[in-house]
Amino acid sequence: MEEILIISNYYPPEKGAAANRIEQLALKLYQNNYKVSVVCPLGNYPKGELFPEYKGKFSATENRDNIIVKRLWIYPSVSKNLIIRILSVLSFSLSLFFYLLFKRTPKKVIVQSPPLLLSFISVFILSLKNKKIILNVSDLWPLAALELNALKAGSFSHKFSLFMERFIYKKSTIILGQSNEIISHIKNIFADKKCFLYRNFPDHNVDHLELKTNENEPIKVFYAGLLGIAQGVFELCEKIDLNGLNIELHILGDGAEKKQIEMLLASQEKSKIFFHGMLERSELHKKIESFDVAIVPLKTRIYGSVPSKIFEYGALGFPILYFGGGEGETIVFENELGWVANVGDYNELNSKIKEISNLTKGQLNDLKKRVFEKAKNQFNLDTQIEKLIEERVF
Repeated sequence: MEEILIISNYYPPEKGAAANRIEQLALKLYQNNYKVSVVCPLGNYPKGELFPEYKGKFSATENRDNIIVKRLWIYPSVSKNLIIRILSVLSFSLSLFFYLLFKRTPKKVIVQSPPLLLSFISVFILSLKNKKIILNVSDLWPLAALELNALKAGSFSHKFSLFMERFIYKKSTIILGQSNEIISHIKNIFADKKCFLYRNFPDHNVDHLELKTNENEPIKVFYAGLLGIAQGVFELCEKIDLNGLNIELHILGDGAEKKQIEMLLASQEKSKIFFHGMLERSELHKKIESFDVAIVPLKTRIYGSVPSKIFEYGALGFPILYFGGGEGETIVFENELGWVANVGDYNELNSKIKEISNLTKGQLNDLKKRVFEKAKNQFNLDTQIEKLIEERVF
């Protein structure tokens, strides 16, 4: 078996799209006769504290479904204090630096980016070791940081981030981009760089639709995922208008905005918004079986970003209400996966909500079936991996 290493900031049992995405990649490579190992931090995300099984440990090695997972020390934090968050990033960066410098690594290594500092350190050491570096770019940093107002244009941090970005693109052997916008951005910097589109398709192993449509219940729209600043779920709860409509909004997840959302809902009488907290993946899928429409929001249009929830919930047969702009908007529209509202335009969003509220359960059933069949044919992870292997990406 040919060896391949994946370097990632997230991996199960951590929650969220990033951890799921890397696990799917690792498992698919293993199924295609690769010996796969992963280097990541001790489990801590999204709460920003070590999971009980990792407390008191400096490192840990596990076998998860035939994937060897090496977890390194991190000082975890989701603090809003910038200095503490920088210390957290630097702690794992230091662990990763020495691990890659002194430990044996396979000839082929997949490096996840962002986080930009971690990918920079990985690419720097691996280029010194003359490894084949496959850079997997899921978001464009520092561009996304500017759009989210996390960085100030022209600042030292911005200039240093630009330096790191150019470095990892230049030194990587091959680059995988989750969107055409990401590939276009990289090609504008290094026109001759080998780039391949790699969508974040899920692998649910679902061959037939199992969603339940309850005739006597309101239409249930749901958001499941990270409750961070980029998603803007707190603002969504504030501005969505469900008054007089046969519709509910259900929220499942955890993150920085959790407490704000809980306080907002506690202050409202007879709210049509329900918060369920964070659930395990299998429990989540069981919970949402009776739901009807998945909403995918972003607070602002982020160039290059395509939320994996489009593919995740489309593959389960959920129509998508997309509210994030960019390439994701095009995917939902062209594949007829549901509805699109212009990012940040709550008048248009509420108009789409009214449109959904007027659907019968029979119409929703038909839409679910169409979305499921479209996603099954178009969003196939096995086909995508096999094609990339044929093209000698891995």
